[in-house]
Formats: sequence, structure tokens, C-alpha cells
Amino acid sequence: MFQKSPSDQPVIQVEKLRKIYTVSEREAGVLAALRGLVHRRTRQIRAVDGITFHVNAGEIVGFLGPNGAGKTTTLKMLAGLLHPTDGDARVLGFRPWEREREYLRRMTLVMGQRNQLIWDIPVIDSFELNRAVYNIPWDEYRRTVEELVALLDLSPLLHKPVRNLSLGERMKCEIAASLLHRPRVLFLDEPTIGLDVTMQRRIRGFVAEYNRRTGATILLTSHYMADVEALCKRVIVIHHGILLFDGALEALVDRFSPFKLITVELASTTHRDFSVYGQVVHQDEGIVTLRVPKAATPQVTGRLLADLAILDLTVQDPPIEEVIEHVFSQPEETSLVTG
Repeated sequence: MFQKSPSDQPVIQVEKLRKIYTVSEREAGVLAALRGLVHRRTRQIRAVDGITFHVNAGEIVGFLGPNGAGKTTTLKMLAGLLHPTDGDARVLGFRPWEREREYLRRMTLVMGQRNQLIWDIPVIDSFELNRAVYNIPWDEYRRTVEELVALLDLSPLLHKPVRNLSLGERMKCEIAASLLHRPRVLFLDEPTIGLDVTMQRRIRGFVAEYNRRTGATILLTSHYMADVEALCKRVIVIHHGILLFDGALEALVDRFSPFKLITVELASTTHRDFSVYGQVVHQDEGIVTLRVPKAATPQVTGRLLADLAILDLTVQDPPIEEVIEHVFSQPEETSLVTG
């Protein structure tokens, strides 16, 4: 069985971490290319711009942002693949980019649709290669494989060449291969990207169960908000390399969603103008959904109950996708918001 990790101090500590790339610029055409040989123009891209956050042992934290926000760059620095331009970080007490062997044995980075399994050999052979790389004792390796096979239902896949697997099957095997050495920290970068809904649900269930059994600390990026809602009580949001929010998922909704959705079911909606109560976002066969300002929700609900013969009424927050989109619309200079 996997063993749980201690939980008495932050496992991931990031302090004013920054990564700046210098890229060359030139106009199109031969003359511009010749001028560039003598007078090269460059500009700086701030992929990550001084972010600070801590993650405690056993937490599953959603790390959110649009494409180009700096999520993958941050994970690569924390996994030791990139050196920062400035700032510092500690994971399990190690500075990641120093790539100490003991650190590499205690963490893993899983990137959706990136191969680590060898394409032309059976899955189990790739597993055994990873066992040799990490010098895992045979008894421990066998116990770990048995548990991962049970959790992910891998038995039918172990003796198939990787090239014969579907995307979902391969992703399950990729995750299992990344966990053979029993890492205490998981960096998961879009682990369900491109998978169908059923496979996404299975991967989410596995991540939750792995965290429950082991106490592993997990930093997860995903564009699928279902992943975040199912797994993460806390989220960190970055945009343009700047940290916009760090706090509970519920606090994110409360802080950045100025609206509520009121859905009413009536015997009939014929010839009635519901726009007097709020913005109509859906109307069909006796069911109407209104978007109303959060502060006006009690008054609008009271008016609806007083004016209409209502069979049922519900008040909900908007979908998390809408909330995240609103967060991303914040200007680049927006300061840190903590929930």
C-alpha cells in the first residue's frame, strides 16, 4: 500500500518567481533580414511575472489561466526543467532546477498528450524500464503496479504496444508510469485534454483516490472546469504571468461573479415578458432562466413569487466557466486578490 506524506508544513513554496524570455524581432522581407544581421531588435516576454504562493501537503490545487498565462512555464520550473530569471522556489525542501536525484525521485510531471512511454513496445516493458531508471526494488514495484492496475483498470492494456492504444488508454498508462516511483508531489498539466467525457471522469476519479490513499500534493492545470470542480477546493489563477487570485473555489465565484441565475418552472409562460425581472438566458416549455445582479436577487425572487404561479424556483451561481472567463477579462495590471 502507498504511504501518506507528512502534512505539517508547505510542500510547495514559491516566492516572487519570474521567467523572462528574450526573443528576436524583425519585419518580413530580405532587406529586413539583412538589417537584422547588423542591428538585431529584441523584446522581452514576461511568461511568469513575480508570483508567490504556497501549497500544503495533501492539497489538490487548481492552477488556472488562459493559454499563454504562464501555467506550464511555472510547472516546468517547479519540475526542474527550466531555470527562473528571478525569485525562488522550494518543493519538498529542494530547489527544483538544481535537479538533485532525491528530488527527482519524489516528484512527477504529467503533461497531457506528451509521450513518455516507448511507442513500439508493450506497456509493461515501459513500466519495467521506469523501474530500472528509478531503481525501484522488485517487491515494491510489483505491489505498486498491482495497485495502479486495479485503480486504473489496466489489465487488458499491459501487453499491448503503446502505438495500439487509444488516446484515453494511453493517458491512463502514462499516468501509471509516472507514479511507479510513488512521488509525493504531482504536477499535472492538462491530464484529461482531448479525452472523452467518460475517460475524463475516470481520470478524475483516479486522481482523487490516489490523493486520498497517499496524501500526495497535487498542482493541476486544466481547461475542463469539471476537473477543477471535482478535485480542487482551492484554485490559483494567473493571467499574463501575474497572480490574480489564490483562495477557495467558492470564494472565487463569490468575488468575481456579479450575477446569479434564477430558474423558475411555471404552468405556462405564454405571452409574458420576463425581461422585466432580469436578462432572459433561457426560455422553453414552462421553464425560464434569468440572469440578475447578485445584490438584486432577493428582491427579484420575491417579485417572481408574488407575481407568478410558480411550480419550482432555484437560485444558482453561474457556471464556473463564466466566472473564470470574467477573471481572465481583468486588466493585466490587476493586483493580487486573495480569497
